[in-house]
Amino acid sequence: MTNSGMPEMANGGRLQATVLIANDQEWSARSLESIFGAEGYRVLRAFTGVQALKQADAALPDVIILDRQMPDLDGAEVCRRLRADPRIGVTTPIIITTAGQAGRAQKAEAFEAGAWDFFGQPIEGEILLYKVRTFLQSKQAADLLRSDRLLDPGTGFYTRTGLDRRAREIVAEARRTGQQVACVVFVPSDPDLEAALERIEEVAQRVAGFFRESGRAADAVGRLGPLEFAVIAPGTSPEGAATLVDRLKGAMSDGDGRVTLRAGCSTLDAGHGSPGAAEELLARAGSTLRVSA
Repeated sequence: MTNSGMPEMANGGRLQATVLIANDQEWSARSLESIFGAEGYRVLRAFTGVQALKQADAALPDVIILDRQMPDLDGAEVCRRLRADPRIGVTTPIIITTAGQAGRAQKAEAFEAGAWDFFGQPIEGEILLYKVRTFLQSKQAADLLRSDRLLDPGTGFYTRTGLDRRAREIVAEARRTGQQVACVVFVPSDPDLEAALERIEEVAQRVAGFFRESGRAADAVGRLGPLEFAVIAPGTSPEGAATLVDRLKGAMSDGDGRVTLRAGCSTLDAGHGSPGAAEELLARAGSTLRVSA
C-alpha cells in the first residue's frame, strides 16, 4: 500500500482503487470526491440508491460510500442488498455517512446492515483516508485468497483448501502457546432444501450472518460443501465448543422450526499435538456429526 492509499502490486506497479460515492447532496458528495480525488483514487458518483446498485454491479468498486438518506432507498438498505451480491460480499468496504451527527441508533442500523464504518458530519477527511487505506489492505488480502480458490464467493468463508491451510496455521500457533483448539463441523437440515437451490443459499447466508454478527475474529470458518460448514476455534475448550453448537442451533431455528442442525465436535490440546493435528481435528469432528435434539 502506498502513502496515497493506492493498492500496490507485488512488482511495484500501482493499481488505481475505485471509490463509489452515492449521495444526492451535491456539496457533501463533492467534498468526498475532492478528498479521494486528491489522493489519486478513481471516483464514481451515484445520486440514488438504485443508481448505486447499478454502478456497483457494473464497476465492482473497491470502496463504497453511501449516504444514509437518499431519495429512494436508504443507505442501510442499499448496503444489505450489496452484501447479498457474492461479488461484493463481506469483503468490500462499505461506509455509511449521514448529514448530521452520528447517533447511536443510526450507527447500530448501519453496522447491522453490514457497514464497516459510519461517519457523521463534519467528516474528518484525514481520518477517513486512514481508515480506507486499512480497509483496502484487508480487501486486497481477501481478494488474493479468493483468486487462489481459498475463499467461497457466496459466503466469504474459507473453502476446504483454504480452511485446511488456515487450520494448520492456527494449530501451529496453538502448539507454540499451549492453547486448546476446538473444531465444530455442522450441517443445517431443512425438508425444503432438496427441492430449491435458492433455499440452500438462504440457509447458507443465515450461517454467514450468524458469524458476521456473533463470530470471533480469531475463528476460521469454512464452507466444506453446499451446506456443510466447519469452525476452527483457537483457545476454546470442549465446553466452549458445545456452547457454540447451542448458539448455532438457536440461530438456525430462528423460530421457524424448519431448520435443524447436525453437528460434530473435536478438541485438541495443541501443546502436545502431532504435525498432522489440524487434519486430525477436522476429521474427528466430521466423523462425530450427531443429530441435534
